[in-house]
Amino acid sequence: MKLWDKGYEPDALIENFTVGNDRDLDLQLARYDVEGSMAHIRMLESIGLLTSNELKVLLEALEDIHSAILRGEFTIEDGVEDVHSEVEQLLTQRLGDVGKKIHSGRSRNDQVLVDLKLFFRDKLKETARSVGTLFSRLQALSDEHKDVLMPGYTHLQIAMPSSFGLWFGAYAETLVDDLRLLAAAYDIANQNPLGSAAGYGSSFPLNRTLTTQLLQFADMHYNVVAAQMSRGKTERAIAAAISAVSATLGRFAMDVCLFMCQNFGFVSFPDELTTGSSIMPHKKNPDVFEIMRAKCNRLQSLPEQIALMTSNLPLGYQRDFQLLKDVLFPAFGELDECLHMCDFMLQHIRVNRDILSSSKYDYLFTVEDVNRLVLQGVPFREAYKTIGMQVQNHTYQPTRSVSHTHEGSIGNLCNAEIARKFREVMRSFGE
Repeated sequence: MKLWDKGYEPDALIENFTVGNDRDLDLQLARYDVEGSMAHIRMLESIGLLTSNELKVLLEALEDIHSAILRGEFTIEDGVEDVHSEVEQLLTQRLGDVGKKIHSGRSRNDQVLVDLKLFFRDKLKETARSVGTLFSRLQALSDEHKDVLMPGYTHLQIAMPSSFGLWFGAYAETLVDDLRLLAAAYDIANQNPLGSAAGYGSSFPLNRTLTTQLLQFADMHYNVVAAQMSRGKTERAIAAAISAVSATLGRFAMDVCLFMCQNFGFVSFPDELTTGSSIMPHKKNPDVFEIMRAKCNRLQSLPEQIALMTSNLPLGYQRDFQLLKDVLFPAFGELDECLHMCDFMLQHIRVNRDILSSSKYDYLFTVEDVNRLVLQGVPFREAYKTIGMQVQNHTYQPTRSVSHTHEGSIGNLCNAEIARKFREVMRSFGE
């Protein structure tokens, strides 16, 4: 069955190429297609295009389909083009001509758009929760290890004292910024396109405000052309947000890989969370974080993939948009898997609490000793030169004391303030 059926069937090769794996991906949209249809027919009844009895039987049938979807019993039959066609066919088989009335006042264009908006809204909220779980884990580790010093680096050279509190806390706060991008994408997705039809509206007296309220959208895509232009635009915003979270997670994974190696030895994990070598008996490899790094790097290509598929398309719907699902739908699952795996691994991380006792980290304290002289009244340039000459002449002896008190420093992490920012952003998702 095809919603555009005109009494002929396309060549099988054409159909296979144009449909691709859309049927499989559409299964993820099925519940949203039914929910969108239920709102749509309530609106149709309110403007007189359905009787109250027709609405009642349609809603009962749609409820049954919705329940089957939630039980995992819904399928798209062979020969049926997509989820929209399957739902309409089921209604027609059960209700006859009444089932055919469900499509009045809409097109597949706005039907799939509303499905996608509802789907994206839920997926973004799920991703935000997963980010929140990792955020809380990082903050807890930051508090737990706030007094454990570690080397800080610039140019991969020993620079200044840092702490595990700073390291864990830095990634927690960075996730808050990533969450802002997820929230922005959520706001873009949380607008109702239903009623824009094929992109130019309808001569029916549709009540788009009603469907906006029924589907609990925050607002509406008012201009019907703009509503259709949101296809691709919404996906770009989501891809940028996914990429940002992935960049943070991938960078953290790189840190862990580096810090686990024997040359650093800053962190370790239980043996059962590492993997071995087929030839080197001593190896305990950070494969989880290497795979995580690769997956996150791949996810960072998402904005470019979507941009290339949607750049310079003419106004109106184009079939190119169908392929956006191929790259974006799996991305949600892959990112969530990485977030959950990172949280799991961090539950078992072991921190080396005695890193800086080694003499190779003596130079970490040069800035501390320059500042100590300045606080004693020595001009900064003279203090800098004094310590610098000691380093140059190999006579420098570090005091090994650290006293940082300003906001966000080793001694004042401001984790409570960062948690406040996180809560404020999460409210964007209604959390």
